[in-house]
Amino acid sequence: MKPEQYFKNGKAYVWKETFAIVKARKIIPYAFAVIQDKNEITVIIDQNKIKKSDFTEINKDWKLITFDMVLPFSLIGFLAKVSKAMEDEKITVIVVSAYSTDHVLVKKKDISKAIKKLKKLGLVVKTK
Repeated sequence: MKPEQYFKNGKAYVWKETFAIVKARKIIPYAFAVIQDKNEITVIIDQNKIKKSDFTEINKDWKLITFDMVLPFSLIGFLAKVSKAMEDEKITVIVVSAYSTDHVLVKKKDISKAIKKLKKLGLVVKTK
């Protein structure tokens, strides 16, 4: 299946929360995502819920866009097309993939441009 088939009337939503991406001291259980590798723990969390004692570094003001559809493992190019659309507008994206759903974070200042680009791809984008 081609990515265009998922864009045509596919759904995405923007979370109402504003997120921070932090280099954490420990796993924070109420976070949106926790990524632990051999070098560090990265946490994506509602920035209103983070405590200074939880992190060593922080990057704030990210909006989270969730592609509200099941994306099969065999789908090739979906995120490449999303990334290219954002690149065209000079929008930085951070990608987080779950088992069957993808998410991207964009800076709060760029969210309107990002939504317009996603709609141009054919997605229906809502704010939660």
